[in-house]
Amino acid sequence: MTEKEWTEYKTKIQALGSRMDLIGIRALCHRLENPQEALKIIHIAGTNGKGSILAMVSSALSACGYKTGRYSSPAVFDEREQFSVNGRPIGKKLFLEYAGRLRSVCEEMEAEGLSHPTLFEFETALAFLYFKEQKCHTVVLETGMGGETDATNLITAPMIAAFASISMDHMAFLGDTLEQIATVKAGIIKEGCHVVSVSQDPEAEAVLIREAAKKHAKLHLAEEPKVLSAGSKGIRFSYKGHKDIRLSLRGLYQAANGAAALEILDCLQEHFGYVLPDERIRKSLEQLTWPGRFEQIAKKPDFYIDGAHNEAAAKVLSQTIRFYFTNKKIIYIMGVLQDKEYQKIILETYIHADNIIAIKPPHNARAKDAYELAKEAALYHNRVTSADSLEEAVEMANLLAGRDGIIVAFGSLSYLGALKKIVDNGKWTRRDSHGK
Repeated sequence: MTEKEWTEYKTKIQALGSRMDLIGIRALCHRLENPQEALKIIHIAGTNGKGSILAMVSSALSACGYKTGRYSSPAVFDEREQFSVNGRPIGKKLFLEYAGRLRSVCEEMEAEGLSHPTLFEFETALAFLYFKEQKCHTVVLETGMGGETDATNLITAPMIAAFASISMDHMAFLGDTLEQIATVKAGIIKEGCHVVSVSQDPEAEAVLIREAAKKHAKLHLAEEPKVLSAGSKGIRFSYKGHKDIRLSLRGLYQAANGAAALEILDCLQEHFGYVLPDERIRKSLEQLTWPGRFEQIAKKPDFYIDGAHNEAAAKVLSQTIRFYFTNKKIIYIMGVLQDKEYQKIILETYIHADNIIAIKPPHNARAKDAYELAKEAALYHNRVTSADSLEEAVEMANLLAGRDGIIVAFGSLSYLGALKKIVDNGKWTRRDSHGK
């Protein structure tokens, strides 16, 4: 398959949307001889933070000498980053080879009168096959949406089912209450597996306790970590026997994710015979990078990007901004999807902003129009404008912030990669001092 053929094919299957059942992925993986059954898997669900936990656990395992596959979505900068082994994304040529193999199988399914798999089902099956053929020792796997009917839940015997923070999101698919949403996400718990969770809202925690008991699964609830310090280079925290852990990721909320990651690693050592030297875990967390999670991408003015795409994520972003940026001029670039609770995102964050620039995430059919988003934000804030492009938004934010201000771009992860490329490609030049 050529790159052009993949682009055309991807556009075609993207139009199939989402499917909330396992019929398509089961039929596809059956034709691939069920590669997922050959993998030792840590399966992670939740609303916010599952990607960060995945990054911490997979990086630590790789650092300790275990060949580790990592599958996460959505991609921020390049679609191939979703499929990585020991932190290295699948190569372009190899990815196209796998895509071509799977397209042939999907076409056979269509010829037999079966539905064509969705894009997420296609990508999930590709991940399973790739990790099996790469002979990965362990795979860390992130759900796409939900849990019970998510394509990744085709797996039948994970070592650990892990949970990041569970909150309200994707209500059209998962339910209208926190209990309903938590119940769907708890569908990844399998008979006799181990379950690890961050500290949850009592309602969500009650669901995990109930569902773990039903499946005779051992539940490990992570305790609150002790935060020692937080700064521009990351945070320091202690958790149980792990003293003074230095985590490169910024944001106070990452300490709770770090505690869950350490709980998973402790579980692997205690119950599955993994040998994970503490000094290697420490080094991996200190050097960890994870794109789009309160990531600093430029200086003077300091520019951060964050995938705060729902109410709960917006709340912790607001807390982080309040903690880090006292007495600073703050400029927002905000882009969201139409089916998200963008009013609640605005309500949680507007108070810190001196100016808000609304944009429409490009190349996304679900994107909220910039002008309409600006009108919503203007109900709460009196300095709101919209930009016609990401380039214009970057230039406007740069001029408004000055050298000592702060720019925070957030909302949908889908546009943050394009935004970072604009900054990286040299369009981060101040124009109020004759180009200097």
